[in-house]
Amino acid sequence: MSSVSSSYDYSSVNGTTSSAGDRMNDLTMVDFIKMMTAELQNQDPTNPMSNSDMLAQIGQIRQITSNDKLTTGIDSLTTGIAEMSASQTMSLASGMIGKTVTGSYTKEATDGKTAEKVAVSGKVDKVSINNGAVKLHIGSSTIDASSVTEFSG
Repeated sequence: MSSVSSSYDYSSVNGTTSSAGDRMNDLTMVDFIKMMTAELQNQDPTNPMSNSDMLAQIGQIRQITSNDKLTTGIDSLTTGIAEMSASQTMSLASGMIGKTVTGSYTKEATDGKTAEKVAVSGKVDKVSINNGAVKLHIGSSTIDASSVTEFSG
């Protein structure tokens, strides 16, 4: 197989600067096909790429495509599990509406003071989700559902 001289700059792939160890991991399928096409266009006509080398590269393309699809599937599954977990937590928390709970929240520090934990006890008026965290509203206070230490009917 012949060597290919390419003007492609591998130090900056997809708009990000990569270290030598990451560069190959950052290549996309398009980058791989561009390199393979350049190799085929610039090969020595008296010593062309062998069929086994060509099949090996096609196998690599298939493996990359398969890995991309697997990664996308795993990402979708992870997102689905997180959404299901938030939904289950919201369902459990909504059962607390009208019930008396005890919990706490951290009061933000002001004027250079240290943040303090504030205990809250009372009937839950409503339940909401804020940045993925389930919140219980007790009067004018809001606490994380995870901070509940006591629950009574």
